[in-house]
Amino acid sequence: MPPSSVLSSLVGDDWFAALPAATRKEMLDCSEKHYLQPGEMLFRQGDAPAGFYALLGGKLKMSTLSEDGREAILTILEPGTWFGEISLIDGKPRTHDATAIGRAEVLMMTPACFDHLMQGADFALAVAQMLAKRIRLLYGIVEDAHLRSARARVARRLVLLANSEKEQGESEKMDIPVSQESLAMMLGMSRQSLSKELKFFEQAGLIRLGYRSIRISSLDKLSTLCEKD
Repeated sequence: MPPSSVLSSLVGDDWFAALPAATRKEMLDCSEKHYLQPGEMLFRQGDAPAGFYALLGGKLKMSTLSEDGREAILTILEPGTWFGEISLIDGKPRTHDATAIGRAEVLMMTPACFDHLMQGADFALAVAQMLAKRIRLLYGIVEDAHLRSARARVARRLVLLANSEKEQGESEKMDIPVSQESLAMMLGMSRQSLSKELKFFEQAGLIRLGYRSIRISSLDKLSTLCEKD
């Protein structure tokens, strides 16, 4: 697949853009595009690692199921995101499910190509930096769960989602395409508890609730609530 056919989908990703041009070209040259239908799974928890991926279009939810069948959404991936490196590094099965939300386009690099690129210092360092960024984010989520109030947790997650949308070129007032049910699953909260906090934000003029979406009206004001208990 010619590299030019996917560059427009990846140009906004800082991680990919920081790689040397030769490395980016090699990554694209040894990758193939795959299409996912709504609800189709890219991989399941427990699957053997089959590739390193980049989301070119659409959205993917990363989730897991509890023993009683309840779903916990860990995150929603946006276009331009590379993912799936952990299982390729440690050789262990996938830790969660990856499912398309609507139609999605995914670029898949084979494990052999990933292993080859990892022999180069530039790519290996970039992957290490990617992991470091995700570990910092994970620590923040754990801190939120233990130390912050429900209101601060909701505000922080909305800001994170809004910043992700903003990186994709959205304006200051932006719509986050997430349902309240999905947001509650991400936060590990009940729908009732989440609804209470969202109504507070809406009454304060910080957000506007829509159908399976939340419009951020004031990102700066919402950000000030992230540190409050």
